[in-house]
Amino acid sequence: MGLGWSIGAMTPAWADSGASGQALVGLPDFTPIVKQYGPAVVNISTTETRVARGTASPFPPNSPLNQFFAPFFGAPGQPGAPGGGAGQKYQVQSLGSGFVVSSDGYIVTAAHVVKGAQKIIVSLTNHHQYAAHLVGLSARMDVALLKIDAKNLPVVQIGDSSKLEVGQWVLAVGSPFGFENSVTQGVISATSRPLPDDPYIPFVQTDVPINPGNSGGPLFNMRGQVIGINDQIYTNSGGYMGLSFSIPINVAMDAVKQLKLHQKVHFGWLGVMIQDVSMDLAKSFHMKEPVGALVSQVVPGGPAAKAGLRPGDVIVSFDG
Repeated sequence: MGLGWSIGAMTPAWADSGASGQALVGLPDFTPIVKQYGPAVVNISTTETRVARGTASPFPPNSPLNQFFAPFFGAPGQPGAPGGGAGQKYQVQSLGSGFVVSSDGYIVTAAHVVKGAQKIIVSLTNHHQYAAHLVGLSARMDVALLKIDAKNLPVVQIGDSSKLEVGQWVLAVGSPFGFENSVTQGVISATSRPLPDDPYIPFVQTDVPINPGNSGGPLFNMRGQVIGINDQIYTNSGGYMGLSFSIPINVAMDAVKQLKLHQKVHFGWLGVMIQDVSMDLAKSFHMKEPVGALVSQVVPGGPAAKAGLRPGDVIVSFDG
């Protein structure tokens, strides 16, 4: 026939993936994870009081133009309204997600979900609601620890984010746009990904669909272990565009341990400014490949300076 088809089975000849004809990997079934650990994922709603900074209408209060331009500056009595709306207090409500880490009511979420909130309500999958107390948060790590007055709660299993590999299947559970316990899946796209606004967090990058309301929720591996906290997305529209970023659970739980002891979260400080090693830089340093971090600046009197590091050094390993 010349078309590469087997007439008897009507199967493309190129469909044969080897002697056995079997796929290298099978599609995962996420239902056991959702059934076992879904009840440990919570919805978090917050209420925050803010002070309006809106711009008042440029027209006098008695100007007939106000009736046309008022919608752009706010109605009277509203934030940014004509006649002095700026400076007024108003309430903002927001939604997020979290997960229970101990049966006596400790809950982990992202710090930006609860930061500044005067009221925090945690909703479980059984529709029970609890007022939550903020134990503490780290704005730099974007991790927060909450406590509710409850017992015998379902809990998640904490994994090890240092063992993640690109291509692994992962599962996110949360409340995007307020739709509680929504499940989305994808694969790990990259590990240890720094972002411009958060250079201290080695984010886990995935293609898992994450949207507003997912923040603070867990990212599971195929063993049902939490290996990350869903935190950010790259977007030009405000919605998911294919790039999601999660805080590695090892980083998050290190902060949680300190918060639970009512301690301030401490960070290691090297005292250097670094940059990536490009191919051209690697050649100039007579390196076989572009690896490590180039020390571009050393803070005078800092730990690195005392240890003898100098601008131009390349760090290729640490901690043994």
